[in-house]
Amino acid sequence: MKLHSLISAVMLQQNAALHQAPEGFGGSGWRHGATVIAFAKELGAKEVLDYGCGECTLRRELGHQGSRLRVREYDPAIPKYARLPHPADLVVCTDVLEHVEPDKLETVMNHLALLTHKGLYLAIATRKANKLLPDGRNAHLIIEDTPWWEERVRKLPLTIVRMEDKRRGDGTGHSCKFWLRSSHAA
Repeated sequence: MKLHSLISAVMLQQNAALHQAPEGFGGSGWRHGATVIAFAKELGAKEVLDYGCGECTLRRELGHQGSRLRVREYDPAIPKYARLPHPADLVVCTDVLEHVEPDKLETVMNHLALLTHKGLYLAIATRKANKLLPDGRNAHLIIEDTPWWEERVRKLPLTIVRMEDKRRGDGTGHSCKFWLRSSHAA
């Protein structure tokens, strides 16, 4: 897998600029700490790959909750974490896929599946972001509903074991989550 097949040079630059902005970008991973711990336990996972780690808040939250999971981070727009990752027991990808360029989505999703030994946890926003890219576009390049995402997730060589469709009070989409298991999982 080559980086340019996952993200274009233009988007890499756009995302890097957002990560460097004072208001931050990519800091919501901590919200999934308890979910990740529970799914890791269910899978018998010992290590986690935070794919699109941003500010690495998932690692910090897992530590705060006393988890002994080994965590590795990957984020192509942050030089420290830009090296293409190796597979892990549990791959966690939260608030990332909606930022992917539409023409790169299938490749990125297949990359996630290739990296997954036991399980994959996805959390995807189905609404506009509250941030703009430096070029003025909404930071969420893909704004689609849960059925649209489910159709793409079902194409992966993994099995959906749970899914969740979270809606706002007015009934409009907010986010969706998928828990997937590999055929290699115990």
